[in-house]
Amino acid sequence: MEKAFILHMFTPEKNLSPFDVNMAVDAGWLSTSPYTQLDSGEIPMLVQDAIFSRGSAGGRRTGIFIGGRDVKTAMEMLNVAKQSMVPPFEVSVFADPSGSFTTAAAMVALVENELLKHGQGLDGANVLCLGGTGPVGQIAAVLAAQSGANVTIIGRQLEKAQAVAALCNKEYGEGKTKIEGNADANKEELILDADVVFATAAAGIQVLSAELIAAAPRLKVAADVNAVPPSGISGLDPFHKGAPIKDSNSGAVGFGALAIGNLKYQTQHKLLVMMRLQNRKSDKPVILHYEHAFEAARNLIKKP
Repeated sequence: MEKAFILHMFTPEKNLSPFDVNMAVDAGWLSTSPYTQLDSGEIPMLVQDAIFSRGSAGGRRTGIFIGGRDVKTAMEMLNVAKQSMVPPFEVSVFADPSGSFTTAAAMVALVENELLKHGQGLDGANVLCLGGTGPVGQIAAVLAAQSGANVTIIGRQLEKAQAVAALCNKEYGEGKTKIEGNADANKEELILDADVVFATAAAGIQVLSAELIAAAPRLKVAADVNAVPPSGISGLDPFHKGAPIKDSNSGAVGFGALAIGNLKYQTQHKLLVMMRLQNRKSDKPVILHYEHAFEAARNLIKKP
């Protein structure tokens, strides 16, 4: 008897995200099972219940999704889940806390693609992550830094921004990134050398004014994940998709929340389907996180 596609959905939060449940079902997972308010110590038992109950073949129709709101917790759970496998009893695992991995991947991929149109990628670019201490800002900073950019995370408090930058370098940059942290109060000076701006602050907070955009002589591309008025970047609305930004004297273009969200949706769908399609006997389970999301987003952009 052929086993159904079952996705076990883990989160340390009180509730599982309805967005992620909808995405999973739309990607072909016939059943989703929520497990809430978890800590990392509970993951091994749950993983082993999942892998041993269906046999090695059934494992190819079983997956685990890790949500939540914290990047470090999600990556810890992902690593514990991976270590809890007992080959050949294995299943695929995908972490995307608060959609931050796929959102950041989509934003960075769109900006990178725009830069490449003008003969420059992220390598060597100066990138500011405004409001960058949250999940999306952290991962956008890591992905840009891994691509060779000089990245600064900007927060309201200098100490917190520096602590988050150090965390990103240690936990996700594998010691190869040199992300820096700085304070919101220093934006006027920092914007003078910025080629790229990511606005990843909370909804409804403007982090880049018209005056600062006009004062940015090198700015080429800006992206804003905020869909709630006011825009995170003055003159850039959710519908911007490579269109010029008002008040930019450098000819900068922007990407708004809807353009980013569309690619984010496609990226998350692609990875959820990828997990489900590990059905052949020769297939190996996939362990997916922000780097795989970035690769998927880049490939989706390349499609005609």
